[in-house]
Amino acid sequence: MNSVYFPEGYKPALPIYETQRAIEFIKNTFQKELGKALNLHRVSAPLFVTESSGLNDNLNGVERPVSFDIPAADAEGQVVHSLAKWKRFALAKYNFEVGEGLYTNMNAIRRDESLDNIHSVYVDQWDWEKVITNEQRNVEYLKETVRQIVGVICDTAAVLKERFPSVESDLERNVTFVTTQELEDMYPDLTSRERENKFTEKYKTVFIMQIGDILKSGKKHDGRAPDYDDWSLNGDIMFWNKTLGIAFEVSSMGIRVDKSALISQLEKANCEDRKALPFHSMLLEDKLPLTMGGGIGQSRLCMLLMGNAHIGEVQSSIWDAGTEEAANKAGVILL
Repeated sequence: MNSVYFPEGYKPALPIYETQRAIEFIKNTFQKELGKALNLHRVSAPLFVTESSGLNDNLNGVERPVSFDIPAADAEGQVVHSLAKWKRFALAKYNFEVGEGLYTNMNAIRRDESLDNIHSVYVDQWDWEKVITNEQRNVEYLKETVRQIVGVICDTAAVLKERFPSVESDLERNVTFVTTQELEDMYPDLTSRERENKFTEKYKTVFIMQIGDILKSGKKHDGRAPDYDDWSLNGDIMFWNKTLGIAFEVSSMGIRVDKSALISQLEKANCEDRKALPFHSMLLEDKLPLTMGGGIGQSRLCMLLMGNAHIGEVQSSIWDAGTEEAANKAGVILL
C-alpha cells in the first residue's frame, strides 16, 4: 500500500472504549499463553542503549535512530529500533538454560517509517528470545516454533470472539511454508510485496523463509540486518488480512547467527567493522548462547484480531494531515 485508505463501508467491530478493553484482553491473553507455549519468562528491557554498545538493531541499515546525549553519563543514547541483539546478551547475563527464554515489551520510535494503514513511527511489540542447542539450528525446529506461535494467535482469536462476539476472528491454523526463492520462481514478474500478497491470499497463513540474502535475480526479497538472524533460518509470519485485502506481517523471527554465519553475513553486508563492537566480539568469542527469537507486533496483532483498517485505531501516534483527513471522512477515530 502506498497511501492510507479505508474500504468502502468499513466500520470498526467495536466502539472506541470497547476497543480499548479488547486491546487489554488480547495483550494479557496472548503474552501469557506465548510464555507457556515457548517456556518464556518476562523481563524488563531498555528503551534506549548506548551507540557504542552495538546492541541497537540496524534494521535495513538506512533508518536513523533517535539519538540524544546523556551528559551525566558522558554517553550518546539511541532509542532502540528493536531488541534483537540485546535479548541474546540478556540471556547470557541472566544465566538462562537451554530450553528457557525471555519475553518483554519493546517500544521503539522509527522516525523514517512511511506512514500507511499498517505502519507507524511508534512500534510496540513483544520481543522474545530462547536458548537452543546447536542441533536445534535447523529448518524443522524453526517450523515447529512457528506453528506454536500461530497456534497461540489462533487460540487468542477464539477466546476474543467469546468475550466480544461482534469481532470476527477467522484465522487459518495450518501454516504454509515457502522460501523467498520459491516465491521468486513462482512469480518472477511480481515485486516482493506482490508475491507475498498473491501467495498469502491463496494459503491464508504463511511463513516466508530465508529473508536477507540475494536471490537468483540479484535482488533481495527484503532487507535484514546481518548480525542477528541467520538468513537461511529466518522468516516472517503472514496472515491474510480480509479487511485490507493484503498479506499482513505479524512477526519477524528466526534462528540467530552463530559465529560462522555472523562472519559470512557481515562480509556480504560490507559491515566487517562491526566485529570490534562489544556484542559482536562476545559472539565471536563464544560468550553468547545459541538462540532463536523474534518480534510479534502488539498493535498489528490487535488490528488483525479485531479487523481494524488502520493501526491508529489500536495505538496512539502522530499522523500526517492526509491520514487524519481520510479517517475523519470515513468516520474512523484514531487514538
